[in-house]
Amino acid sequence: MIDNPRNPNDKPLNIPQPIRSDGAGGPDWGPRDVLRDLENPDMFVPPATDAGLLPNLKFSFSDTHMKLNHGGWSREITVLELPVAKTLAGVNMYLTPGGVREMHWHQQAEWAYMIRGEARVTAVDQNGRNFIADIGPGDLWYFPAGLPHSIQGLAEGCEFLLVFDDGSFSELNTLSISDWFAHTPEDVLSANFGVPEEAFAHRPHEQVYIFQAPVPGSLESQQVESPYGTVPLNFKHRLLAQTPIVTPGGSVRIVDSTNFPISKTIAAALVEIKPGAMREMHWHPNQDEWQYYLTGQGRMTVFASGGTARTFNYRAGDVGYVPFANGHYIQNTGTETLWFLEMFKSDRFADVSLNQWMALTPKDLVRDNLHASPQLLQALRKEKWPVVKYPDETP
Repeated sequence: MIDNPRNPNDKPLNIPQPIRSDGAGGPDWGPRDVLRDLENPDMFVPPATDAGLLPNLKFSFSDTHMKLNHGGWSREITVLELPVAKTLAGVNMYLTPGGVREMHWHQQAEWAYMIRGEARVTAVDQNGRNFIADIGPGDLWYFPAGLPHSIQGLAEGCEFLLVFDDGSFSELNTLSISDWFAHTPEDVLSANFGVPEEAFAHRPHEQVYIFQAPVPGSLESQQVESPYGTVPLNFKHRLLAQTPIVTPGGSVRIVDSTNFPISKTIAAALVEIKPGAMREMHWHPNQDEWQYYLTGQGRMTVFASGGTARTFNYRAGDVGYVPFANGHYIQNTGTETLWFLEMFKSDRFADVSLNQWMALTPKDLVRDNLHASPQLLQALRKEKWPVVKYPDETP
């Protein structure tokens, strides 16, 4: 039996026990995964305000199956991994320099956020209008359902998040050009393209999915002019170029069909929460929320009604989920800035601020409803602050 487990840096661990400060709980003698308990302190010792039952609202990409290919890798979180997440599914993918996510299309729309590196994406719409662009860190792309496209890593390679507007989506069910060629007789291919059958002697015999290729030339050298022109709505959006909504606790950048018109089925916000701050108490009146944590660590408490609330811990690489209209807030529990994406199966971003709702309601009603103090009533804000900072209580 190990009495004093150590972390990977060979330092003794401060072993947590499921004992709350009010005395509730007792020691866990094991067997147990101490490192896992350290990652989930508010699940191991829940706040006294947690109560009732909620489905699991967290899954980490680190707990998913990694699909490795020459040219890159991918892993996904769908309803198989996170059953509550019925509206959206996510894929984390890396492409080497020159690595290609082959020419393909989906039955679902694809929304993407570039985490690191650069990629070249291509697409063609149903009217023969094409799109070829380079995507850098913080950039988005969106491809409507059914439109064929491709992704290729540039000089440094790239890692990105793909989000699809169906929680049951799987990247392994993609419709791929190589797969179709492999399952089409050569005489049919010959007739379709007007070349002899021997022209297809070296076609792939199965889906290639991700493969290694040379790094492509400059964007200018890769342009293909279509007689029908380019797509009328840009498939690329520079999210980090947006002017953020800045508050004392952080910032928010909102992207939906109002400023990224092609994005008809997915709306999103990139949220920054500084140490000592939190995403305010709020809810979303239009859809469930699917989250991806980019940096830092935090905790989210979700309120579901009927005296039900539960707290979950998150860190970079985790996916979180909030069912439709459930109240919630997200606190930065670390020493670095917490960045995360919140996404919705909708053409518009919408949230309701608890603070703003109270401020725009007659004060007497708020006072009588909550036995609210004059200090609270005076502090209510009519303007929405998506991120708020804890008050300085020093004298």
